[in-house]
Amino acid sequence: MRGRREVMFAGFGGQGIITAGYIVGRAAAVYDDKEATLTQAYGPEARGSTCYSGVVIDEEEIDYPYIQDPEVMVIMSRDAYEKFLPRLREGGILIIDSTIVEADERANKYVLYKVPATQIAEELGARIVANVVMLGFLGVVWDAVSVEALREAVKATVPKKYLDLNLRAFEKGVELGKKASELLKLVKKTLKEGAEKGD
Repeated sequence: MRGRREVMFAGFGGQGIITAGYIVGRAAAVYDDKEATLTQAYGPEARGSTCYSGVVIDEEEIDYPYIQDPEVMVIMSRDAYEKFLPRLREGGILIIDSTIVEADERANKYVLYKVPATQIAEELGARIVANVVMLGFLGVVWDAVSVEALREAVKATVPKKYLDLNLRAFEKGVELGKKASELLKLVKKTLKEGAEKGD
């Protein structure tokens, strides 16, 4: 890990946006033995309105707890896409819930991952675990927090009666993340080989 790392989750109230941020912070601080801070904000209507959570992770003490330059953004609603996308660092990782959000040309500045998190959650039986699908995916494609730490934080955070459902959602996200990572490696390799042949 290198210095200060920042991730932002954005969506609407009721999607578990704050919970997702809390789980990432807990994973980093408790299970990966790093420093972490969590900030959050809701719109005035709370449930159903746009909200976000931001997590800062560092190996050193964090002097400023608020998100300044997020390198990763997880977006789970169209309104959140419109409102928060400009805050994502150019070249950063953009993960969208493709069941709900459609990327446009603005996403071309980022490493874009489309995850049908809500669809997967519905197939598992509960739309509310879409955020946990995203956490599994995030753990694979972002190296600031480990998959193992996230898994343990999910176990420690969700109510016991919903643990099995949440773990299944998490593992689906991990599986998708691994596939996406392999595909990205293949694309990069192909582009590199093409460039070398062109020399």
